[in-house]
Amino acid sequence: MRLLKHLFAPSARRLFPEESLRRIAAAIAASELRHSGEICFAVEAGLPAGAVWAGRQAREAALHAFAQLRVWDTQANNGVLLYLLLADHRIEVVADRGFDGRVSAEQWRGVCQLVEDRLRAGEAEAAVLAGVEALSALLAQHYPRGEGEHDVNELPDLPHIL
Repeated sequence: MRLLKHLFAPSARRLFPEESLRRIAAAIAASELRHSGEICFAVEAGLPAGAVWAGRQAREAALHAFAQLRVWDTQANNGVLLYLLLADHRIEVVADRGFDGRVSAEQWRGVCQLVEDRLRAGEAEAAVLAGVEALSALLAQHYPRGEGEHDVNELPDLPHIL
């Protein structure tokens, strides 16, 4: 049954048309003016049949995306990935090691819950925007932008459809 869900997953481009992706990118860029962290958003409609057959779960797929998109490759190790796997109705947050001991699993889960609530209401773009805002609040708390600190954008703000 899971294989069928992945083979016939809803189109990520239908849920997130170009205008929506641009607004999400703008929200990420604006949020990064408040902190020195990097936020990345990626959405995947479904996993390849071989990955589903092998039992790959959303968390593993999110970790793979985190590495593939080089979210870990920031100077302060403060990159965060917000990942959606549409076929499994899963939301994952993967944070770099700079957050170890700073942000609890419950706080990351709170971000996922915000996104999940809006997705259930059929508001895909609003869900991601709420997630970006919640992530930004956590990043601003732990990695605030210093007075006069120049913004170095280490990761692209444009969302990734995998």
